[in-house]
Amino acid sequence: MVIKELQIFTDSIKNVAAFYGDLLGFKVLQRDEDSISFQAGKTVLRFLYSPHTTPYHFAFNIPSNAIEEAHIFLQGKVDILNDGYTEIFDFDTWNARAIYFYDQDKNIVECIARKNLSIYKEGPFSIADILGISEMGMPVDDIQSYFDQIKNTLGLVQYSGNKTSFCAQGTETGLFILIDKNNRKWFPKNDNAFEANFKMIVSIQGQDFIIKNTPNDFSIKDYKN
Repeated sequence: MVIKELQIFTDSIKNVAAFYGDLLGFKVLQRDEDSISFQAGKTVLRFLYSPHTTPYHFAFNIPSNAIEEAHIFLQGKVDILNDGYTEIFDFDTWNARAIYFYDQDKNIVECIARKNLSIYKEGPFSIADILGISEMGMPVDDIQSYFDQIKNTLGLVQYSGNKTSFCAQGTETGLFILIDKNNRKWFPKNDNAFEANFKMIVSIQGQDFIIKNTPNDFSIKDYKN
């Protein structure tokens, strides 16, 4: 799965523009009073204004060998998160390394270098090296029911987890991170996991789908319909 577009909400378009555009250097594709969008590799990251928001968790894929360079790039720009021991986390079962930071809305943003993708670069890291958004956090009440709906409509299988408190579903270029919102918090700082109100456009084997998630509804539709 490839995440072509992710739409989430913020209570300040101005602060988003300052953080993602001015500070990190993402290219601005569109901006008005109520929305702003950036090019993040293969993904368009779009923020819409809402007076009431809660933090999200999502992840950017970066080149397989770029975690140290990305860490250097982010130092001094953002609050890099740690667990009391390290700011660069090794996920051996995923064959990946990751760093986490807060953005202007205290969204938990992850940069993850997946060795299995075998995408390499040389030299210092820049925001142009972002490959795309590869994970979207979905705190839910019943992981199994969401898992079944995603599998039945998109054909995505389990990537990791036990489907009790955590399940990653999809592929290394696009994963739903399903967690039990009542019994699990976000790594690495144990932040509360809130229901995520978002919209995504994803591509699977050349076919595009629109995915919408609100507190009262989760839907997956063919993009053409």
